[in-house]
Amino acid sequence: MQRWKLTVEYDGRPFSGWQRQDNGPSVQQALEDALERLTGSAVRVHGSGRTDAGVHALGQVAHADVDKPFTADKIRDALNFHLRPWPVAVLLAEPVGEDFHARLTATGRSYLYRILDRRAPPTLDAGRVWHVRRRLDTGAMHEAAQVLVGRHDFTSFRAALCQAKSPVKTLDRLEVTRAGDEVHVGAAARSFLHHQVRNLVGTLELVGAGKWTAADVRRALEARDRAKAGPTAPPDGLYFLKAYY
Repeated sequence: MQRWKLTVEYDGRPFSGWQRQDNGPSVQQALEDALERLTGSAVRVHGSGRTDAGVHALGQVAHADVDKPFTADKIRDALNFHLRPWPVAVLLAEPVGEDFHARLTATGRSYLYRILDRRAPPTLDAGRVWHVRRRLDTGAMHEAAQVLVGRHDFTSFRAALCQAKSPVKTLDRLEVTRAGDEVHVGAAARSFLHHQVRNLVGTLELVGAGKWTAADVRRALEARDRAKAGPTAPPDGLYFLKAYY
């Protein structure tokens, strides 16, 4: 039995999320189905983190135990063959020891959120960015973002259905930069609450639009009340960037 670490890229639009569920196709199901077609037996896939419906990944990490011998290149290429036509690709397959666990041994995770702030709507990137029709002030957004960095009670930025035992998390990095007509929000932490990144971005967008200030963001954080923070940004612009080990 060989445990394989899989680095996976996917377009989240056709999926109901990462986790296998009854109400629609999932990325986990696509990978498990591909492994079953490849090996002839059911194989469980464990991901480093869940993503919601419509959320994308550039470097999601998963692991699976396979009882047939493969080289790294062979299992990667065979899985990509069996994943068609789903927009999922295994970028890298690496043999690892039994002590590796995609979720439990991860020491951190990072996300990228893309906002397209121009008047014209996206064409090639439709469904892959949050389209905002007004130009945002990225300097003000970045300044406000630093209020949120560190260890805090993030109840104001937590989804109502979040299953985490505690709302206290340590946000290691929250940066806002500009790339042409796009605003990029980068976030890194050991782990995140459900919808935390999208709620942070929705709040920072209010700052970029001139409706809120950094002081308003601080008050929202200290309120520990979801109703006091900004709206949840759409899933379109969110990408699981990387898991760290």
